[in-house]
Amino acid sequence: MARDLHHLNPDLLAFLTERHLATLTTLRADGSPHVVPVGFTFDGQTLTARVITSGRSAKVRHVRAGQARVAVCQVEGRRWLTLEGTAVVREDPASVRDAEDRYARRYRQPRENPARVVLQISVDRILGNA
Repeated sequence: MARDLHHLNPDLLAFLTERHLATLTTLRADGSPHVVPVGFTFDGQTLTARVITSGRSAKVRHVRAGQARVAVCQVEGRRWLTLEGTAVVREDPASVRDAEDRYARRYRQPRENPARVVLQISVDRILGNA
């Protein structure tokens, strides 16, 4: 079911902080889906999801090529959640450092990657059962 973005229930917010991997779906130039496993973080105040990745990854190439509509889906048993929105690539040091810090709090300290960028997703739809 779709959720009111400004009134996220506590169970849904808790599910977004638990240590689970997710899938990120981006679109190739031909419109076909490209689905990969990712770790991500979510800021409920700003409705922003963040995925750290290499600047050379296919997901980054898709967003830079104008295929900015993306979806992040997290599943654990019968609980699931999809965050849909528009992604931009952030590569400035402050954005990357902020995203790495958020990732470290949810998962673990990320390995060193000088080519790291952030896919910053402005979430405009939340679907799920958590």
